[in-house]
Amino acid sequence: MIRGGTSRGVFFNAADMPSEVADRDRVLLAAMGSPHPLQVDGIGGGNPLTSKVAIVGRSTDPRADVDYLFAQVTPERATVDTNATCGNILSAVGPFAAEEGLIALDSPTTQIRIRNTNSETITLATLETPGGRLRYDGNEEMTGSIRPAAPIRLSFVDASGALTGRLLPTGKVQEEINGVAVSLVDYAIPVMIVEASQFGLTGQETAAQIDADRNLFDVVEAIRLEAGQRMGLGDVSKSVVPKVALISPPCHGGTITSRYLTPWRCHLTHAVTGALCLTAAICIEGTVANAIVTLSDDADRQVNVEHPSGTLRVGLEGNGTELITSVVRTARMLFRGHVYVPAAAFQSDEVTGRCIA
Repeated sequence: MIRGGTSRGVFFNAADMPSEVADRDRVLLAAMGSPHPLQVDGIGGGNPLTSKVAIVGRSTDPRADVDYLFAQVTPERATVDTNATCGNILSAVGPFAAEEGLIALDSPTTQIRIRNTNSETITLATLETPGGRLRYDGNEEMTGSIRPAAPIRLSFVDASGALTGRLLPTGKVQEEINGVAVSLVDYAIPVMIVEASQFGLTGQETAAQIDADRNLFDVVEAIRLEAGQRMGLGDVSKSVVPKVALISPPCHGGTITSRYLTPWRCHLTHAVTGALCLTAAICIEGTVANAIVTLSDDADRQVNVEHPSGTLRVGLEGNGTELITSVVRTARMLFRGHVYVPAAAFQSDEVTGRCIA
């Protein structure tokens, strides 16, 4: 189990997992303790931010060193969603690969090419490895973490159209759904971007205040379901994508404010992939986000996304199809061990009574 960015995930070596998807998902549900709001029969944390899974193994793709499959396990539902991806958990893939001996370490830093098999995109992760040893301690301070740690830089070089194949899946920079203006953008992850004021919000609400407004979620969900259809994602009623970003002007010196819906709760901070998508939307003339923010034409730019707990910084190079984004995250190994899967949960001989490392 590793804290990656502002999330916590359970990491499995791909070699230890069942080959059949149905068996794999049963393992993950049993391991995490879903469906149960507190996940008391598993090791999930009872919150979408602490009920995440990464499956990592050596890559057969010549472009990459390791493959990374992300799975969102819903606490209250018996669902395992691999349609999404997670940049926070991605930041811990490199450290896990190093701990498992899946990669060789250089000095003073090691760059790892990670293929996200959810979206078939490549991310470059740079770890601090002085003397060829993985370093966790350091001076990088990150909102959402209680102590500084070693920086992990993630560079996204081909995140455009990650799941739909198009930066603008509908071909429109802005459109209306149920009378609400939205921008549907797919960069790192599909996101429905909408001004918070469209729902009578200031955009400065806390995550708890937004979570308490169940009528808001009902209204947003109806729009999100239609957005999913328009983006070519089909019926997304049981899928966590597209995500939702409720945006507003900044109030604390940042670039833009966002309340990020995951989508059935408000993120306590902000998803990395969501911040990347929001950054891309800012760069597209005519989007809802672009109407709020005007960036300079400097070669090296930065977008500071204000969220309920602070600010997430996104580095920005280029524009349009040449857009390259980057973030700096931290990670910390929490523990390693075995999670036991009840034999009664399965029918396959491959996993019956098996202990998954």
